[in-house]
Amino acid sequence: MPKARKTTKNKKTYWFTEKFSKGEEHRHRIIKNVVTKTTKFQAALIADTYSFGRCLILDGEVQSAEVDEFIYHEALVHPAMLSHPNPEKVLIMGGGEGATLREVLKYKSVKEVFMLDIDGEVVDFCKKYLYSWHKGAFSDSRAKIIIDDARKYIIQTKEKFDVIISDLPCPIKKGPACLLYTKEFYQIVASKLKSNGVLVIQSGSMSLTQIELCSLIYSTVKKVFPIRKVYSEFIPSFDVPWAFIIATKKNDPEKISKMEIDRRIKNRIKGKLKFYDGYTHAGIFNIAKNLRDIFSKQKKIICKKNLFFFYK
Repeated sequence: MPKARKTTKNKKTYWFTEKFSKGEEHRHRIIKNVVTKTTKFQAALIADTYSFGRCLILDGEVQSAEVDEFIYHEALVHPAMLSHPNPEKVLIMGGGEGATLREVLKYKSVKEVFMLDIDGEVVDFCKKYLYSWHKGAFSDSRAKIIIDDARKYIIQTKEKFDVIISDLPCPIKKGPACLLYTKEFYQIVASKLKSNGVLVIQSGSMSLTQIELCSLIYSTVKKVFPIRKVYSEFIPSFDVPWAFIIATKKNDPEKISKMEIDRRIKNRIKGKLKFYDGYTHAGIFNIAKNLRDIFSKQKKIICKKNLFFFYK
């Protein structure tokens, strides 16, 4: 079981070090550790930092930060939800802090949201210590919280979903998510989507030093879904542009106009968005040429016999 990364200490400061690659690190100055726990599945830490406020850190990787979590969660949720004509039933895989759930529940059309997380201990202390993330979403009558392995649940469930959101941690050695980025898993996920269903996957860093994971996810998803698009946005607490992949059976999200996105937000969403609108939508799919070349040249895929582990 991975152990929580130690902070370095001197007389005045505590520092948490996040390793990006074999040659890169990012250090966060810590005010205090709120919760430190090694669960059955992962090393978990909630800490208050000087720069980004309260942070959730799993297996040494910052998952979200108080200052900018809205960027990540709105970017993850809304392109997929707004690409679907009328999302009523949604599955979230991961998302223990409840912010993905919060964003999905803003939709007037949504009748049921199944939030599936393997680590009940993390969900419990996120409920307690990360209220500004979930804002009471766990108590919404439409929310069904399931503590189970995502792969097991997807294989066994008879449910069909309009939108499936993969908010899972990156696949690291001995982590809980390794088999959830494979071609075999995406084939099962596709079978659990309705005919006009949408899948969105948090897909790791778009930094040139870490982009291999995203390119492999894209190449893998390409084998399963007829339409797939990469988009990204810079997340300050991650210190890199972050990638997302949206995959559909019918609708191409990139073809939706700025005006139409704004119209759908106005008609479908209860409450305000801080990051996402039609103008944002038009920009996030504009990937630079050198990155497009990386995706087009990637021929390898992730499968059970050829797993990929994100460096941490």
